[in-house]
Amino acid sequence: MNVNGASVPALSLQRVRKVYAMGDSEVVALDDVDLEVAPGEIVALVGPSGSGKTTLCSIAGAILSPTSGRVVVAGTDISGFNPKQLTAVRRDLVGFVFQSVNLVPFLTARENLLVVDEIGKRTGAPARARADQLLGELGLADRAKNLPAQLSGGQRQRVAIGRALMNDPKLVLFDEPTSALDSKLGMAVMELIQQEMKARGTAAIVVTHDERITRFCDRSVHMDDGRITKS
Repeated sequence: MNVNGASVPALSLQRVRKVYAMGDSEVVALDDVDLEVAPGEIVALVGPSGSGKTTLCSIAGAILSPTSGRVVVAGTDISGFNPKQLTAVRRDLVGFVFQSVNLVPFLTARENLLVVDEIGKRTGAPARARADQLLGELGLADRAKNLPAQLSGGQRQRVAIGRALMNDPKLVLFDEPTSALDSKLGMAVMELIQQEMKARGTAAIVVTHDERITRFCDRSVHMDDGRITKS
């Protein structure tokens, strides 16, 4: 998307705060965070547990609303969106790959991708064609009819990546995508993520504790105590 010749960021967070009430006190999960992610850029989000990484991704992914500040996804300001509007953002603009993969255990690899069809912009034959295309690109064409339990950890992670890409999102959020994999397989999955995001010009944020993963990203953003400490 271009406005007056300029590329619109996949994500722009401007002075974003998230505050939770805890009895008579408040907990600041995000403290005036500024972050911009360009189209096709892969950003590693690094920091200890409790630093605010998950909250940042939840706000960027339209799961949570900020207490204050501005959240713009692919040119759409979602800061004041209601739950129904946020659902549409998650459906149309954002993809998710969770740490636990979260595949539906009684659905095949192909059917796990087609679950997105129920709420997405493709239906019927176009959705099936898209699922088959992605499974082929991810090296899973021969596993399309396998259940998750019949797939290796790396194959399940690839199915999850395919599911996140079903609706051509502008931004994909990866939550510790290699934490359940051994080192060799984890690096292979990161190579795949890098390849798939770059091939599509899709932006990504990769939440990780593993500094080795940062070499697959364009830059690293470090968080601590709800603030970005280094970018």
